[in-house]
Amino acid sequence: MNFQHQQAAHCESGVISNLLVHHGVPMTESMAFGLASALAFAYLPFVKLSGLPLISYRMPPKAIIKGMMAPLAARFRFETFRTPEAGQQRLDALLADGQLVGLQTSVYWLPYFPPNMRFHFNAHNLLVYGKDGDDYLISDPVFETPMRCASADLARARFAKGVLAPKGLMYYPQTIARKTVDAAAVRRAIRKNVRTMLAPIPIVGVRGMRMLAKKLERLPVGDAHTVDYIGHLVRMQEEIGTGGAGFRFIYAAFLQEASQLPGLASLSTMSDRLTVIGDGWRAFALKAARMVKGREPVDPGVLAERLRAQAAEEEAFFRDLKRAVA
Repeated sequence: MNFQHQQAAHCESGVISNLLVHHGVPMTESMAFGLASALAFAYLPFVKLSGLPLISYRMPPKAIIKGMMAPLAARFRFETFRTPEAGQQRLDALLADGQLVGLQTSVYWLPYFPPNMRFHFNAHNLLVYGKDGDDYLISDPVFETPMRCASADLARARFAKGVLAPKGLMYYPQTIARKTVDAAAVRRAIRKNVRTMLAPIPIVGVRGMRMLAKKLERLPVGDAHTVDYIGHLVRMQEEIGTGGAGFRFIYAAFLQEASQLPGLASLSTMSDRLTVIGDGWRAFALKAARMVKGREPVDPGVLAERLRAQAAEEEAFFRDLKRAVA
C-alpha cells in the first residue's frame, strides 16, 4: 500500500487526517479537529477512572471521525466484534483488499509505547496499513515513525475491558463525495462548538470548569486524597489525549487556517487569543504538578481560582467567536 505516515499532536484527529489524505482529501489535523467541532470541556463525576472523575477537554471518542461525514458528504463504516478472532479475521480481509483501517485500542497493551507512557486508556486511535508475517504495520500518529505490533498484542489492545472498551472497533471510509472545505462548513462547525462551550449545562463547557473549581476548593488541604485528585487533574489534562492546552492550540491552528477562507479573516485574531488561553491551561497544569511533586504547598484553592480565570477567558472568547461567524 502506498501510504505516507504523518505524525500528529493527537491520535484521533491525526488518524482521520492521515486517512483522508490517503483518500485524496487535503485535510490537516487542525482542520479536521475544527470541522468536527471537537473542542470541549466536561467534568463528569459520575464516570470514574481509577476512582476519580473523568475530565475531558474534547468531544467523546469517534466524534472527530463522525464529524467529517457532513462537511465532506462522506460515509464511514464502523464495525465491532464479539471475539478477538472475528476482529482479526475481518482486519486481515480488509488489509488483503488494500484497505487502510482505523482502530480504537487501549494504550496499555500496545508494546511499542514506552512503559512509562502506558496506562489504561481505551480510546487510542491508530491506523493499520499492512501485515508482515505475524506483525501488523501500524501508523500511530503520536509517534514520529511507523510501528509494528504482533497480532496477539494488537488483539489484546483492541479488546481491552473497562471504560470506553473498544470491542474491536474498526472503521474506514466507504464514500467521500466532497474533497474540499468551504467557508460555510467552517461557520457551521464554529457555531456548533460555541454552543457546546456556552451550553447551559452545569458539567459542560465553561460551566463545567466552574463546577470543577467548586469541587477543588472544597478539597481538604493536607489530605492524601487531595494530592491524588490534583495529580489526576494533571494526567487528564496533559497526558490523556492532548489535554487542555494542546486541544486549544489545535483549535487555534484551525482558526488560523480557516481565516484564509473568504469572509473569515477575523478568525486570525481569534486564533491568537485562543493560543494565549492555551498558555493559561499549561500554566495551570504546571502549578498543579509542582504541588503534587512537593515543590509548592498543596493549595487547591489557588488552583480553583486559576480555573475560574480560565473559564472567564473562554466564556469571553467564545462569545466573541460567535459574533465573528454571525
